[in-house]
Parts: sequence; structure tokens; C-alpha cells
Amino acid sequence: MPDKIALLDLTYAQLRDLLKSWGEPPFRADQVWGWLYRSLVSDFDQMRNLPKELRTRLDEAAYLQTLTPLAESVSADGLTRKVLFALQDGETIESVFMRYERRRTVCVSTQVGCPVGCPFCATGQSGFRRNLTAGEIVEQVLYFARQLMGDKGKGEKDTGEGISNVVLMGMGEPLLNYEATWQAIETLNEAKGFGLGARRITLSTVGVVPGIRRLSREQLQVGLAVSLHAPTDRLRNKLVPLNRRYPLHRLMAACRDYAQETGRRITFEYALMEGINDSLEQAQRLGRLLQGLTCHVNLIPLNPTVESPYQPSSHKAALAFRRELERQKIPTTMRVGRGVDIQAGCGQLRGKRE
Repeated sequence: MPDKIALLDLTYAQLRDLLKSWGEPPFRADQVWGWLYRSLVSDFDQMRNLPKELRTRLDEAAYLQTLTPLAESVSADGLTRKVLFALQDGETIESVFMRYERRRTVCVSTQVGCPVGCPFCATGQSGFRRNLTAGEIVEQVLYFARQLMGDKGKGEKDTGEGISNVVLMGMGEPLLNYEATWQAIETLNEAKGFGLGARRITLSTVGVVPGIRRLSREQLQVGLAVSLHAPTDRLRNKLVPLNRRYPLHRLMAACRDYAQETGRRITFEYALMEGINDSLEQAQRLGRLLQGLTCHVNLIPLNPTVESPYQPSSHKAALAFRRELERQKIPTTMRVGRGVDIQAGCGQLRGKRE
């Protein structure tokens, strides 16, 4: 469909301008936007309050779906579901749906592969192919939202349960695809459509300093999570190669400025790896690094890749690490491990299929 418009790639203003150029009245943009992001339809014929001529023209000039499910894995407890999608150019990406007691969270990808190359991450080891478009990012959320509606995208009555949170923590580095990522966030937040509150959206970065500084100037109050994984440059250079470009002193300065400018708390993600970054001394170093910063540490049980030398820390070591951070008055939680039995870690299902 090279000559057609990917409708989900359009902002509301761009959709309005497109319909205006076709001679349509302004309210048509609200109608189409509502069908896309409230009713979650996947076919123009389902937009029942549009004139048939407009539906036909939309079908001839644009398309809605760019993702095709290739494979799906569901955890034994039924609470985590990972889907491998094919894109129109044959590339593949992963998305994960996680059900918690009060939350229904979708973890989305922002790139095909990842240019950062973290050695403990399956995506990082697969290389980088390309950035996703805003529509490709948004459509991952819409896919699971349709499933929760129970109508497979046919625009039937909502069951009352929808997506409550979105985390940009899948394949890729969101801040290296800033424009498309931010447009996707604005689309999901747009009150006329999906209407997801900004504070229910969290963007995760390995520490792209210019992106963090740019994010601090945005109006929407999305959450920021920084994948830290090491308290020293020497270790972080190995675990997060981008640290060579943006070492800890630059990253932490950007984080402190972000917290001061926005008044928002930063989450630092720390994947505990046995014998690599889980010692008591490293916990002490991490505590000192974060002193005085409005933050929260999320300790993550590593989701190991097959035959990887990086393995999750023992429960005993993880608890000792958390106790040391708490002793230093650093707010800390241990993330509940999800989807280990279905290889729900970033890039694992894609790597298995390839």
C-alpha cells in the first residue's frame, strides 16, 4: 500500500486538514478520530455515522492496520501475554500485555531492534533495523485494547475494562526515536480519542541525555524511568554501552535537572544480575549516587536469555540489596517477575522465531 496513507500515523490536526482538503466539514475529524481511538474499529465500514462516499474514499486513500500477529505466548497464570507482530515491510516487533490487580498495562516497542546493544538484552543483541512510526507504536496499544473490549475490533459495546497504563519499555530506545514516540504519546493522551492520562504513561530510557533534557520541557506529565543497572562507569560501560557517550556524571546531572524542572520523581530501573551488579558494596555505591534526588529504585528480576552468562540474582542477594538501599533512605521496590515461562523479556520471542 505504498500510495495509501497510514491513518494512525496522522495527528488529529493532520487528520482534520486531510478531511478539510476533501471538502468535509470540521466535525468529521472528531467522528473519525472517535471511531479510531474510542470505538477502536479496524475497518472503515464500521464507521457507521459517516456517509458511504466518505467511507469509500477513506478506504481508497488510507489504511488502518499495519501489524499482523505472528505468534502469541501466554504465561501459565494467564496474566501475561506476549505477541510477535509482523510489520508491512516484513520486520517484526514484540508487545506485552500484563494484568495486575488494579492495572492493565501494555509494554510497547518503539524501534525494530535496538542500537544500544546491552549484552544482557535479547533485543540489544539482535541489532538495529529501523525506527517505528507513531502509528506503529499506537497500534500495539490498540490491539490489546480491542482484545479487552472483547470485540476483536468490530466496534461493539465496551465491557468496561480497558488499558490503564502504557509503558514504552519494549524493543528499542524511545529517546532515539523521539518524534514518533512523542507523537504516539500525544495520540494516546488526546481527550477526543483514547484519553489515556499522561501520568499513566511511562517512558523508559537507558540514559539519552539530550532526550531527557528535551523531555523535561514537554507539557505532558509522563513518567520517566531510567535503566541504570550499574552504580559505576566501569561496570555500566559494559552493561549499557551508551554510557561511554553519556557517562554517569552527565546522566545524573540531567536527571537532577529534570526532577528540579518538572517536580516529578524519576524511577531508576536496576536489573539484578548474579555476581555482576548485586553485591552489598554496589548497593552502597548506588545509594550514594542517588542521594538527594527525588527518585525511586525499581529492582528487577532479570529475565534471562537462553545460554546467557547473565543470570538473575538469588532471592537472598536481592533482599540484601534492597535492605541496603532502604537503609540509605532510597525508596525501593522489587518488581514482580512476569512472563519468565514465556520468555517475556524484551526481544526473546522475536529471537526465538528468527
